[in-house]
Amino acid sequence: MTPILLAIACLLIVALGYVGMCAASPFGDCRKCPGMGHELKTDRKGRPKRGKDCRRCKATGKRIRIGRWLYNRSAAIYREGTTD
Repeated sequence: MTPILLAIACLLIVALGYVGMCAASPFGDCRKCPGMGHELKTDRKGRPKRGKDCRRCKATGKRIRIGRWLYNRSAAIYREGTTD
């Protein structure tokens, strides 16, 4: 197998794996608050305590994946274009 075909096969496997992950689990952990929904702060003694709620995920800890977001947008555009 030539290196170009091997690279194409690897990229195809990765892309299909990501599509499958977006279909099976459309929500992933928030990147700003590692899925906790809030930031961690420490008090003066060094013990961790709860900080402010995450504004990016609205304190849920979950965000929609990029691939699922793109699919939702394209499906919405298609539905709008095919209305009777």
